[in-house]
Amino acid sequence: MAGDIFRIGIDLGGTKTEGVLLDSAGLVLVRERRSTPLAEGYQAILGSVVQLVRDLAARLPQDAPYTIGVGIPGSVDAVTGLVRNANSVCLIGRPFQADLERLLERRVGVRNDADCFTLAECRKGAGAGYQVVFGVIMGTGCGGGICIDGVVREGPHRIGGEWGHVSVDPAGAPCYCGNRGCIETKISGSGVEAAYLARNGVSLTMEEIVAGARRGEARALLAFNTFLDDFGRSMGGLISILDPDAVVLGGGLSNIEELYYAGVERVRHYAFHNDLRTPILKNQLGDSAGVFGAAWIGI
Repeated sequence: MAGDIFRIGIDLGGTKTEGVLLDSAGLVLVRERRSTPLAEGYQAILGSVVQLVRDLAARLPQDAPYTIGVGIPGSVDAVTGLVRNANSVCLIGRPFQADLERLLERRVGVRNDADCFTLAECRKGAGAGYQVVFGVIMGTGCGGGICIDGVVREGPHRIGGEWGHVSVDPAGAPCYCGNRGCIETKISGSGVEAAYLARNGVSLTMEEIVAGARRGEARALLAFNTFLDDFGRSMGGLISILDPDAVVLGGGLSNIEELYYAGVERVRHYAFHNDLRTPILKNQLGDSAGVFGAAWIGI
């Protein structure tokens, strides 16, 4: 196996951290998930990622070359080197990439988790074969990435694709980013749940809201139809600006089948074209996408 370059990828999430070791052909040699010690704070998270990288590296042939890439729910500022815009707020303002490189004594690529998702889906998933792809993560939060000719576009501020923090309702719910009515407050799981609680005084999970809507329960149906309409408005606006060749949906909410017919009809209503042909596709790699993308952005 001399001359082979292996890849270690880490997908750091709020509840779980996943690691993968790929061989030079992209085949999975080792894959492991661990709980993210979010409640224990920054140092615990840092230590957990470092240990997972070391455990994966220990499975390599002796002296084998390898790269390391880490996807995070935020981005590293190009000027300061500090994490910003992270859902896991204990990362914000921290030199996460520099700390990883210091502890591991080697370079580490760090990118936004939505960028990692988008890259993976464009290489091996639903976005393969399309020139311009917008990748969406809809889960607890809402993020996105732009892939052009196989390269994910970060931009000078490393916020390329961050559609979740476009304010579409100035009178809407406050967002952790400091604005009101961001797309994330409208179509993420946490956003829909918060809106349901504010309207009804009762707490339901997104899964319960969807199930109730399918049974025809009035309050759940209103919340779900509002979610679909907000999705259509948000996605229609995005398509009108970027006009991508395809959109790929990821995250837990991408499993809501109504998005691919009722949601698409809302997109058609809001997009600036009377014959919208942009395919809105479900991801093919599932929750594997982020960790594979992280491996491929490694340095």
